[in-house]
Amino acid sequence: MPRVTQKLLPPPLPDRPGKWRMLWRRQRRLLRPAVLVGAAMLMLVAGIGFLAAVGRAAPLRAMIDRTTADLGLQVRNIQIRGSQKTTEAQIRKALGVNEGDSILGFSLAGARQRIEALTWVQSATIERRLPGDILISVVERSPFAVWQNQGKFMLIDRSGAIVADQDIAVFAKELPLVVGAGAPTAAAALIDALAAQPTLQSRVVAAVRVGERRWNLRLSNGTDVMLPEGAEIPAIARLVELQNDHALLDRPMQAVDLRLPDRLVLRPRNEAAPPPATPGTAPGSTKKPT
Repeated sequence: MPRVTQKLLPPPLPDRPGKWRMLWRRQRRLLRPAVLVGAAMLMLVAGIGFLAAVGRAAPLRAMIDRTTADLGLQVRNIQIRGSQKTTEAQIRKALGVNEGDSILGFSLAGARQRIEALTWVQSATIERRLPGDILISVVERSPFAVWQNQGKFMLIDRSGAIVADQDIAVFAKELPLVVGAGAPTAAAALIDALAAQPTLQSRVVAAVRVGERRWNLRLSNGTDVMLPEGAEIPAIARLVELQNDHALLDRPMQAVDLRLPDRLVLRPRNEAAPPPATPGTAPGSTKKPT
C-alpha cells in the first residue's frame, strides 16, 4: 500500500490593509514629529509666559535669540525703500534691529509702530524674509501747506497732520500759507477751491482761520476777503465774477465782506494808513517764514 504523505501548506497570508488604513499609517508617521515639535513649542511658550509673570523671561528670551542666531536665523541684510526725507539712520534706529541679531527676536508690529511715529512717515510695512533679510517699505507724507500758529511755522500734509517744524523756508514759496487754530484740518477744501480759480489764487498770500469756523483771505495788496462759514466755494466763485466784471480786487479796499449771500459789503482803505501786515511777516518787513 503506497505511503500517503501530507503536504504542509504555507500559512494563509494576512489580509491586505485597506487604502484608508495605509494612508492613515503613512500620515501618522509624518505627523508624529510635527506633534512633538508642536508640543515642545507649547511648552516653550508656556514656560516663557510663566517666567514673564515672575519677571524672569528676559534671560530665556536672550538665550532663544542666541540659539536662533547660531542656527543661521540672524539678520544679514536690511533693505529700506520709499524714504526720501527720512534718513536710513532714523529708520534703523526705530527698527531696533542690527545685522547679526536674531531675525526672530523682535516684534514686527512694534517696529512698524516706532517707524510710523517718525515725523515724515505716513505708513510703513516690514517683511521678515527668512533666513536673514528684513524689507522695510515706507510711504512718506507730502507737504500740502505751511501752517502758522502762535508765531510758529510748521509743514502740514493734506489731512492736517504736522510733517515738520524745521527748514520750512524751503517750502514757503511753493506752498500756501494757512494761519490760526483749526486751520490744518480745514485747509484742504479751501485750497482746492482756490486752485480751481488760478487768477484769484495768485493774489492770495494767506488764508486765516477765524474762530475755527470760517476763513479770511489775505490778498497781496493787503485786502481781507471775509468768506462765509460753510459756503466758501460759492463765495469764491462770486468774488471771481466780481473781479472779472468790475475789477473789484484792483481797488484799494481794506475788506470785502461776502458773509451775507444777498449783499456785498465793501470797506475802502484809508489812503493815509499803511496796508495791514501780511501774516507771517512783521509790518514793513520782508522776512519769510523760517
